[in-house]
Amino acid sequence: MEGVALHLASWRCIVKTHTREKCTVCIPFEKGNYADIMKDVKKFRLHIDDTIAHFPELLPDGIASGGYVMKDSRKSKKLQLAIRRISVAGKSYSVRPSFVMPYMAGFTNDVEKALYLRKFDVPFYALSYVFGRNTMYWYRLESHLGRNSLVGTTVHHKTPLPMHLIADEKHSRLAGEKCYVATTVANNCILGVAMACNAGEVALTKAYGVFAGEVRRLEPSYKPETVNTDGWPATQKAWQTIFSNILIICCLLHVFIKIRDRAKIKFRDMFLEVATKLWDCYRATNKKSFSQRVRRLAEWCDVSQEVPAVISEPIKKLRKNSQLYSGAYDHPGCYRTSNMLDRLMQRMDRHLFSTQYFHGSLETGELNIRGWALICNFAPSNPMTTKKYHGAKSPADRLNGFSYHENWLQNLLISASLSARP
Repeated sequence: MEGVALHLASWRCIVKTHTREKCTVCIPFEKGNYADIMKDVKKFRLHIDDTIAHFPELLPDGIASGGYVMKDSRKSKKLQLAIRRISVAGKSYSVRPSFVMPYMAGFTNDVEKALYLRKFDVPFYALSYVFGRNTMYWYRLESHLGRNSLVGTTVHHKTPLPMHLIADEKHSRLAGEKCYVATTVANNCILGVAMACNAGEVALTKAYGVFAGEVRRLEPSYKPETVNTDGWPATQKAWQTIFSNILIICCLLHVFIKIRDRAKIKFRDMFLEVATKLWDCYRATNKKSFSQRVRRLAEWCDVSQEVPAVISEPIKKLRKNSQLYSGAYDHPGCYRTSNMLDRLMQRMDRHLFSTQYFHGSLETGELNIRGWALICNFAPSNPMTTKKYHGAKSPADRLNGFSYHENWLQNLLISASLSARP
C-alpha cells in the first residue's frame, strides 16, 4: 500500500494535463450574425448577459454577481475571425463562438461530419481524401478534444453524478508493448479513460485516478456507492484505494463467460443446463434467495459425477465469494453485470484494431482515445435509437435530458467550456 500511496500524486499530474485551468470560454453564437454582434460592443454585452441568464455554468464563477469588464478584441490569422476578451475578477478570458473549433483549427460545420465518421472508425487518410486537408489535421482535431474533462464535459452541472459505476481495462498495445486502457462507464457514457503501462495495482490506481480527479473537481465530496468489476484483484484494490468506502460488486456475467469459453463446445449439454441454473441465480429477487440458489448450484456440481472441472471450479469460486455478488441487493440501481461497459468496449476494440493500436507515447495515445470517447458520448445515435428515446440524439443528451445546441459538435464544445475549472 505504501507504493500505491507514493504514486497517488503522480496521477494528479496526468489529471492536470487534461483538465488544466482554461482561459477560453465557448458559448453559443450563430455564424450569420456574429460579425454584426462583434462590431457593436452593446450587442456583444447583451449576448453575454443573455448567456449568463440562461447558462451561467459556461462562464467563470462569480460573473453573475461580480460582473465582468469588456476588454480588447483579437483577430485570428487562421480564420480571419475576431475574438473578444472579457475580464472576470481580474482574470482575462477569450470568448470563442461555438461555431469555431479550439485553437482556431476550423469552423465546426466544416469538420463535424468528418469527426462524426470517427465514431465508426473511418481512418484519417479516408477523411483527408473525402474532406480535404491532411491526415494529421484530422488526427489533431480528435486529440484536441481529449484535453477536455470527460466527466465535466459529459455530465451537465444539474445532472447528478452517477453513484454506481462499471470499470474494466481494455488490453491493447503501445508500439508493440502491452498496455491497458482503464475505462469507467455509467449511464451508457464513457466517463473515464486513461492508459496504464501494466495491470498492477499502482498503475491502475494511477489510471483510474484520472476519473477520480476529474469528478472531484466538480464535487470534492463525491463518493460513489458501488463499482462493478471483473475478478481482477488489482482493479478492485485500485478502486478501494481511490474511494475507500466504495462497494466492489463482481460481475456475474464474467462467471458465465468463463464457463462458456471452456465448455460450450466440448460439454454442450452440460453447459446449457448449468447456464440455465446460473441465470436462475441471477434472477433471484433478494440476497437470501440468491445465496440459496448459488449454494444449491454448487452442491449439485459436487453431487453430480459428470460435471467437468471447467464448470465446477468457477461455480465453487462463485459460492466462496458470493458476498461480492449478493451485495448488489443492498444498492438498488447498481450494475450487477458489466454488459453496458462490454458494449462500449466492443466499439473501443474495433477502434483500436482499425488504428493498429497505439503509437508514439502513452500521453498522445491517451489524448486520442479520450477524444474518441467524447465523440462517442456526443455524436448522434442511429435514428431508431433517437426515436426510442423521444428525440434525445446522443448518450450525453439522454443522460442530461438537455442539449446546448442542435449540432452535436457545437454541443460538445459548449459543454466543454470551463468543464475543468477547479
